[in-house]
Amino acid sequence: MKTLIIALLVLWLVFALLGAVLEGLFWLLVIGVVAFLATAAWGWFSMRGTSR
Repeated sequence: MKTLIIALLVLWLVFALLGAVLEGLFWLLVIGVVAFLATAAWGWFSMRGTSR
């Protein structure tokens, strides 16, 4: 589960960087950042619940 979250975070970060670098793909930056934050929150809550 931890590796899946890390892989998704890396994927969203790559999408966000591509959106920032490539002209005209600002929407990709927005989607990448939103997906990164959602995955990070999901991972934080799921890891927080299993450690108890």
